[in-house]
Amino acid sequence: MGQGYVGLPLAVRAAEAGHTVIGLDIDGERLEKLSAAQSYVEDIDSQQLRAVLRTGRYVPTGDPAALEDFDVAVITVPTPLRAGAPDLSHVEQAATTIAAHLSRGATVILESTTYPGTTEDVVLALLEKGSGLRGEEDFFLGFSPERIDPGNPQWNFANTPKVVTGIGPRSLCAVQDFYAGLVDTIVPLSGTKEGEFTKLIENTFRAVNIALVNELADAAHVLGIDVWESLEAAATKPFGFMKFTPGPGVGGHCLPIDPEYLSWRLKQQTGEELQFWALAQKVNNRRPAQVVQRLTDGLNRRGRAVNGSTVLLLGLAYKANISDYRESPALRVAELLLPLGAEVRAVDPYVSDAFPLIPAVKRVEATAEEFRNADAVILLTDHQGIDYDLLHAEAPYVLDCRNRLKRGETVESI
Repeated sequence: MGQGYVGLPLAVRAAEAGHTVIGLDIDGERLEKLSAAQSYVEDIDSQQLRAVLRTGRYVPTGDPAALEDFDVAVITVPTPLRAGAPDLSHVEQAATTIAAHLSRGATVILESTTYPGTTEDVVLALLEKGSGLRGEEDFFLGFSPERIDPGNPQWNFANTPKVVTGIGPRSLCAVQDFYAGLVDTIVPLSGTKEGEFTKLIENTFRAVNIALVNELADAAHVLGIDVWESLEAAATKPFGFMKFTPGPGVGGHCLPIDPEYLSWRLKQQTGEELQFWALAQKVNNRRPAQVVQRLTDGLNRRGRAVNGSTVLLLGLAYKANISDYRESPALRVAELLLPLGAEVRAVDPYVSDAFPLIPAVKRVEATAEEFRNADAVILLTDHQGIDYDLLHAEAPYVLDCRNRLKRGETVESI
């Protein structure tokens, strides 16, 4: 249930492994693309999608009736925030739909990231209420956190270790048996709360460390130190250090949103929030404004104001070589530049031209003319396929947020 960045790779992998897979999604545009073998997820190319469609083992549909007599149902739907609180409406709707088709011996697995207790307190209750069956006795239920890293050429669904849990030993066995045929390594845990907590630990760890290195980059700038050189040197230490790099902010669902689920849950029960996460969120949230301030300073040194300047944003997605722009810091950078009077243009070969969030931002191609005519280029996402040598040669001023270009008279890095 859900054929996005998490659900589609799982569905294709399951079909390749010999399962008959129903890919249920409520997005009509997605279903049209899937039926035409047009993948919108970078980790699944259209040829791979076409191959599983031809086998007849993968059927994308929006009709819940197709769930009838399922053996395994996996929930991979969004879990956004609403007014700072978890919105489990998609998970609740999925569980309610599944309950109407749940039969004895079937297995239900939640993969959507959420706060500890969701599987047992929310999903189990809805499944039992809607089906009249009992979890662990009549059907099996577990949680397995998704570990999809879109665009990662090394780690994919099959070779990334899979954490699995169940509401009891029989459920754990059922969940483990299902994923054992899909991935190389299984990591079983004692309970669903431990699995839910595992995912939040992973994402909070990344968010906090990115915030730390962002703050160190600010300090290095003030002190006149090349933070990138120092980070490379620190990374040569073979123990006790893991390299993170600064950037314009954090994006996607995992880092800006997922740790908030844990902090919210903790505050509900104790009245206290995660202090490190709160500080990290503050540091990361202010990064787009710091990028705009660095751009303003750079233009001022060149005798120009932001007002009336043409600023080219290179990259709208939140990370390289993917089309996902959810929570992307590029969006906030654009929102901050427009009221200052900048003419904002953007290049992103991965993000669809239907990019709807900021109509005032004109989409252009990465040409010598666009680079040359921009008063400033902000390199926000270092996608492959961009001619960075051309950018370096033609652009009069580049603020490089990814340390992609050689620094010099026309290139600064954050």
